[in-house]
Amino acid sequence: MASVVTSQVLSYFLTNSELKPRSRVRVQSVSSGDSKGLPSDSVQLNGASLTGEEEKNGVLIDRGIREKEKTRGRVYAWNASLKCGVEKTCVKDVISSDLDVLWDDGYGNKTVKDYFEEAKDMIRPDGGPPRWFCPVDCGQPLKDSPVLLFCPGLDGVGSALILHHKALGKVFEVRCLHIPVCDRTPFEGLVTIVEETVRLEHASSPNKPIYLLGDSFGGCLVLAVAARNPEIDLVVILANPATSFERSQLQPLFPLSETWPGGLYNAVPYLLSCIMGDPVKMASVNIEHRLPRRLQIEQLFQNLIALLPCVSDLADIVPKDTLTWKLKLLKSAASYTNSRIHAVKAEVLVLSSGNDYMLPSGDEAQRLKSSLKNCTVRYFKDNGHTILLEDGVNLLTVIKGTGKYRHSKTMDFVTDFVPPSMSEFKYGYDELVGFLNFATGSAMFSTLDDGKIVKGLHGVPNDGPVLFVGNHMLMGLETCSLVLEFLRERNIMVRGIAHPVVLGEREQVSSPEFSFTDWMKVMGAVPVTASNLFKLLSIKSHVLLYPGGARESLHHRGEEYKLFWPDQPEFVRMAARFGATIVPFGTVGEDDIAELVLDYNDQMKIPVLNDYIRNATRSSIRIRDKSKGEVANQELYIPGLLPKLPGRFYFLFGKPVSTSGRKEEILKDRENANQLYLHIKSEVEGCIAYLLKKREEDPYRNLADRTLYRALHSPFHEVPAFDP
Repeated sequence: MASVVTSQVLSYFLTNSELKPRSRVRVQSVSSGDSKGLPSDSVQLNGASLTGEEEKNGVLIDRGIREKEKTRGRVYAWNASLKCGVEKTCVKDVISSDLDVLWDDGYGNKTVKDYFEEAKDMIRPDGGPPRWFCPVDCGQPLKDSPVLLFCPGLDGVGSALILHHKALGKVFEVRCLHIPVCDRTPFEGLVTIVEETVRLEHASSPNKPIYLLGDSFGGCLVLAVAARNPEIDLVVILANPATSFERSQLQPLFPLSETWPGGLYNAVPYLLSCIMGDPVKMASVNIEHRLPRRLQIEQLFQNLIALLPCVSDLADIVPKDTLTWKLKLLKSAASYTNSRIHAVKAEVLVLSSGNDYMLPSGDEAQRLKSSLKNCTVRYFKDNGHTILLEDGVNLLTVIKGTGKYRHSKTMDFVTDFVPPSMSEFKYGYDELVGFLNFATGSAMFSTLDDGKIVKGLHGVPNDGPVLFVGNHMLMGLETCSLVLEFLRERNIMVRGIAHPVVLGEREQVSSPEFSFTDWMKVMGAVPVTASNLFKLLSIKSHVLLYPGGARESLHHRGEEYKLFWPDQPEFVRMAARFGATIVPFGTVGEDDIAELVLDYNDQMKIPVLNDYIRNATRSSIRIRDKSKGEVANQELYIPGLLPKLPGRFYFLFGKPVSTSGRKEEILKDRENANQLYLHIKSEVEGCIAYLLKKREEDPYRNLADRTLYRALHSPFHEVPAFDP
């Protein structure tokens, strides 16, 4: 029989209150034994039991999950056995199915110091076996969110996700495995515990994927479960997995753990802290990157000093006897898992650190990629072994960017999209395209319903569906500025339609880092297909479409601002089907930042290079046939550019064209559809001509003038341009 055991779990109220009262909850284990402890209808809060009427006033019991929400806080506990069969009671709060754009993912609010504080409470001996718990910070997930089971590393605490609790808790039902300090369950016993939970979850929701996240030792655990359950739809995420334990750089030192004098063991935590993680990366998590450099350095030193007293806690988290046991457990775990790795059929994502001094994680990631059938690797060259506790790795961002987040058997770019959070937006705006924004100083203009052109994006409809149709500049450089400016100024998520080659996985790269392509997915880009456009318009999205596609973005010398559109009104009929508003727009400025000196025709005259271009074009996905005209010629090459002292990007969004009420007129009459198509094309050409003329009147067209103005007056995005 499953037994009920008491575990003291540190919990924080989900508020911004400076006073964060601690609560104690009881968690049911999944090990066998006698049943004793808290009944299924009771939760301990600060020593008081919540039962009966209190549950009717707001406690949620759903397959073991309990929630108590008050004005100043929330307590969350999970009955880990999933065997009680507790019926769902009434729920006061409606579970949301959507996230707002620029939502708060909490990244940077928690630090490694919080991990140590939580660990001190959780390592108190209670004689209980391993158990699952749901962190309070995770809160209530969105409707129909998949389950994520986290298996910890050598520490066994289960709180190594503390930096990511709030973000993951929005889109997953997060459950963490806690292995008590004094527990000596063998590896196969731990595999059984996780496996039972996985099978129960699968039986409950057979059409939903189950996420298994393993950190170091936990990586062996989740891979072993995946190998034993190939028929279950699993998404396995590995953070520096310990499957490479036998090849560890520290292998000669491990036998010393048994002979290390007890009095000297207190020095071991300081040694481990240097080996297992990067202290600077850990201390940088909550530092705002928009602060002046001097203030960033000051806060970094303060954080490092605050971490020093916490290091000694490692001796309590992993005592000498426990360390000796865990090293033996690691050895058996690696051997067990590697002998069964061929049986893994799950989708796998490996996060590999470049500065891992405990395990050869970089080499191991490549081994796993070659051994597993469906494995993706992302390499973080500056991070250490404890990658989940370090700055620079937002786990949810990585999951989204690699296309691993889904609700069903296959990932859908539209229905499985999670909008960018505020921290993702800040990183994208400041770090990812910060230099491009600085160099190009994008000036946005739009057209009101009465035809008046105004500065900013006020003329763009707020309610969808809206289809933005415009011209591509060279290499699509304008796209990032457009999407980010809509987020900054209007809080509107613009979903860009991109060529599949741009969003494809880079198979030829041995150690791919989290790249610009991944960030495009995070910011809402989807492959260009008729079905994706259909889905986006059907859910009233703001969609960005470039009819000229690859031919326009990789144009030849002398073809700046020339449209290469298909002969057929492809997008007009789709927009009319949903009554979408079409907003034509033009953008100029590529000739102000670089000169195209080596185009496609030039490169095809160069031996070897021309063969490479032919092979790349031949192997790419062709989205249009030759009957579509010049736009179907999608020669894929990298233009040779000669940089200039940057000028400025200019955007003009024309007068919105509504198709509401014109569905029958446009869908049934090709002539009407074609006339509207030509009108939109003419509007785009008019926007381009207007900007090319008016930019000559801009006193801040030059980078030097804009930089001086910014230093003296205002933020960069407020630098004025010409009067429309």
